[in-house]
Amino acid sequence: MSDRKQFRTLTPPEELRDIVAGLGIDPGIKQVPLSEARGRVLAERLDAPLDVPGFDRASVDGYALRASDTTGASETNPVSLPAVGTVHAGEEPDATVGPGECVQISTGAVVPSGADAVVMVEQTNENGDVRLVQTALTPGSGIMPAGADISAGDRALPPGTRLTARETGLLAALGIESVPVRARPTVAIISTGDELVPVGEPLDSSTGQIHDVNAPTIAAAVAAAGGEPKRYPHVGDDFDAMADLLERASEECDLVLSSGSTSASAVDVVYRVIEETGELLVHGVAVKPGKPLLVGELGEGAYVGLPGYPVSALTTFRVFVAPAIREAAGRPEPERATLAGEMAVEERFEPGRLRYVPVGVTTDGGGDRLVYPVDKGSGATTSLTDADGVVAMAPETQYLAAGESVTVELFSPDVRPPALLGMGASGPGVSRLLDSVSPDRGRPPRYLARGEQAARSWLSDDVPDFLVTSEEDTGGETMGAWSREWGLVVPRGNPADVTDIGDLTDEVRLVRQASGTGLHAAFETLADDAPVGATGPGVESPARQVIDGRADVGVGLRATAERVGLGFVPLGTQRLHVVVNPSRTEKSAVARLEDAVSGLSVEGLAGYERVDAPNSSSKSETR
Repeated sequence: MSDRKQFRTLTPPEELRDIVAGLGIDPGIKQVPLSEARGRVLAERLDAPLDVPGFDRASVDGYALRASDTTGASETNPVSLPAVGTVHAGEEPDATVGPGECVQISTGAVVPSGADAVVMVEQTNENGDVRLVQTALTPGSGIMPAGADISAGDRALPPGTRLTARETGLLAALGIESVPVRARPTVAIISTGDELVPVGEPLDSSTGQIHDVNAPTIAAAVAAAGGEPKRYPHVGDDFDAMADLLERASEECDLVLSSGSTSASAVDVVYRVIEETGELLVHGVAVKPGKPLLVGELGEGAYVGLPGYPVSALTTFRVFVAPAIREAAGRPEPERATLAGEMAVEERFEPGRLRYVPVGVTTDGGGDRLVYPVDKGSGATTSLTDADGVVAMAPETQYLAAGESVTVELFSPDVRPPALLGMGASGPGVSRLLDSVSPDRGRPPRYLARGEQAARSWLSDDVPDFLVTSEEDTGGETMGAWSREWGLVVPRGNPADVTDIGDLTDEVRLVRQASGTGLHAAFETLADDAPVGATGPGVESPARQVIDGRADVGVGLRATAERVGLGFVPLGTQRLHVVVNPSRTEKSAVARLEDAVSGLSVEGLAGYERVDAPNSSSKSETR
């Protein structure tokens, strides 16, 4: 009998939101010093314990006097008043203003007894000890009376106020040194799975180890939502160890968030722990990505189990969990920032679940927004870093046509799509070029290293502003070019004595670039009889596999081999061209790209050379 559990009923997204909101996450009230209150949410109404100011205060530098003594005064008919004293801010007045007298006073000083107005020094002249007042005043002129800012007993701030520098100033004026705020909910962050290794520790790729992406990612998202993340040790797929850790976390935190071990696999045990030690409310939600979501209760605490894939985990957290944390912390829901645009390429979907499609946004030559998918799957972290937001697709939607209008929900109101979008080959030359493009109002260019074949296809769909490619006849305008030396990357000392492509027998473990890249095509041209070998996605991946001992030979660049300390057997050179989309030549960002291309230096990159004739052949030259 299999231990595998099937998803019996997928909870609709709307119902799941209500269930998570009903978990009752309540961190309570906390008294915090005013110096630490910025960004916190006031839990109770605060009334003014005193008048501000607590005295009649001079609002200008000048002379305190009786307004009735200035009747009829003007520049041509000044009133003469003898000065009988001086009052500075922060000291008690030692003079009284009698009829026909004045007292010199500083801004912020206590108005002396007998005075009911202050004339600005600019509206007076001196004549020995006599001041010539050149304007008539009314009672209260130049004075902020006691309690004019706020009076004792007045409602200073209501509950629910988010404290910023403005509110901090008011509270400081009232002498309030600590304030009652909504406590931040403490959220336990637990990653599960035998394959996970903490960030900073070495990986054993032969056993399928990967770094724990979710713990730091979800902790950052919890803090952004107003929670207080508390990291717990990683736990493997062991029932007893997981039960002990979840129980301890539920006793110490307001919400327990785990990631991984939530699916219907026989080795995923979290749902069994919740079923046996608490109450499992939800197992599976009708959304993609994020189907294997758990919601339950552990003792008196709330529990949510996020999927293990980073995109699924962060998507379900953002949609379903973050609102509950904000509510518990007293934070309002942020304004949803959306953009309207047209799909640049068609996209097909499997119907049946609400789908959140990660997308990027660019503009065409006329300034109209184009939306393109960047989804590499739920396990790819770049599905989010290369995206600006998501398009929510209804469960019944199966197809989005190119040119169809869509609404993009940005990841935050701060997201600003890049002004320049490139695609194509990868490598140190490309990275150096991108680094040298001046940002557009703080926005660096975005570059999707999808390989030349995919880039050319997307250029035909008018998506990118430019390509970096080794292909000929792309249909674009070549802006510049460089050549790079490529060949076989071997261990230091070349222990297998590989000297040419003919030495690649079936016994040699070979790894090369994936199909669709320029280096893959160059190798295919030379190596009709070479072993097929494994593939790696980037120019450096084969070299890394040689370093790790998982390959004997990799196809790569001289620049890569020298940088990582490996041997190199040259096979040829390849030219890469920077090609501009003909419809984007007038974009200001393309002008900055042109400046970067013209000033690009490849000095220090082994095997690289600038090519002065950009329209020359891009075919690989072999040795």
